[in-house]
Amino acid sequence: MRTVVRRSTAARPAALLAALLGLLLLLAPSASAAGGVDEASKALKKSQVYVDPTMTSRFSQAQADALAKKIEKADKPVFIAVLPSSAQYPPKSVARDLRTKTGIAGLYGIWLGDQFKAFTDRQALSTNAATNMAQAAFDAHRGDIDATVNDFVDQADGQVKGHGVSSGGFSAALVVVPLVLLALLGGGVFLLFRRARKRREEKVRAELAQLRTVVDEDITAFGEELDRLDFNPGAPGADDAQRADYTKALDSYESAKRAMDAAKRPEDVTAVTEALGEGRYSLAVLDARRTGRALPERRPACFFDPRHGMSVRDAEWAPPGGAVRTVPACQADLDRLAIGATPDIRTVETEHGRQAYWDAGPAYSPWAGGYYGGGLLPALLVGTALGSVFSTPAYAAPMGFEGGHGGYGSGYDPSVEGGDETGADFISSDFGSFDGGGFGGGGDDSFGGF
Repeated sequence: MRTVVRRSTAARPAALLAALLGLLLLLAPSASAAGGVDEASKALKKSQVYVDPTMTSRFSQAQADALAKKIEKADKPVFIAVLPSSAQYPPKSVARDLRTKTGIAGLYGIWLGDQFKAFTDRQALSTNAATNMAQAAFDAHRGDIDATVNDFVDQADGQVKGHGVSSGGFSAALVVVPLVLLALLGGGVFLLFRRARKRREEKVRAELAQLRTVVDEDITAFGEELDRLDFNPGAPGADDAQRADYTKALDSYESAKRAMDAAKRPEDVTAVTEALGEGRYSLAVLDARRTGRALPERRPACFFDPRHGMSVRDAEWAPPGGAVRTVPACQADLDRLAIGATPDIRTVETEHGRQAYWDAGPAYSPWAGGYYGGGLLPALLVGTALGSVFSTPAYAAPMGFEGGHGGYGSGYDPSVEGGDETGADFISSDFGSFDGGGFGGGGDDSFGGF
């Protein structure tokens, strides 16, 4: 009897341990099946591919592993998440939440339920390019997740800037850690940082002063255009639509002046030139209403000089020694080109004398970005000094990544490439929602069903 009791007592810890192990085994699958943005972001940091457990019947783990190997071999900051349409992944916030928690700059392709969309940091790829790639992949392989995401990754390979998370390339930690160690040894690092900050501030002030002269000329030219306008809102022939156009033009003029007065950095100038572009469009609409013509389409400013007003159509043109490209032009410059004459080109003051604005250096990119948004600028400026800015990761998206942000957009650091860890410090407007319009919608980051 004693022997039985001893065996029973000794068996209790083992039985308890076995029960606990069994409970853990039962809980383990349920934990992995829980999914959610937290689990997805952790997985993306490691393999750059995540499949919610509820989606493995449509996109298997073997397929996910093969895709992860392909991305690792390409060494690009491309992240793929295959998620169900559920409350765990709210369509309006899942992209921003996933990007924030992953904390790595790159291109994110998200399959949600039966939809597929791309979201991107500007330093990795432009919004237009990401959206077009996602649409093309989805349209080519409707409903086939494996084919869609593989097609998307193949397209991204040659376009995305930066390195994958497992890349042995340069890491910010290689700089930060030594600097911290040096700071512990002395105050030298603090002095270096302070000196660098002072140089940056001086550069910002110099570039803003350089832009202020050009922008003030633009504002003055638009003000003179308003003064010459022969329109009286109270005249018998004026209707409500004409008065609304006139009011919009005046409001744009005032907005441009206020924005320039408040400008602290070169990138603030983009808002000024955007306002001037809107004002000139309002004047063009007003003129069409008054003369009984069809309302004009919204076009960019004349490429040769934005002060010429809104362009009327595109023309073939090549700068001296450069390749032919299609540029938007006003009627006066179109007439000059038609007879083989030189267009009336906008020049600005530089240390080498007056130069065409596209050869005056990168300081003019925020100014030009306000006039030529939507990804137009790189094609216009290829082969020029200003164009070189947009052939590097410093040009991260169409001027004006949509939503009116310039290439220097708020929170954007042109020194950061795709694949670098940024935490939540990124342009959150780049990551829209799955609710809203369709692919290619007018300047909106979001799309819905197909």
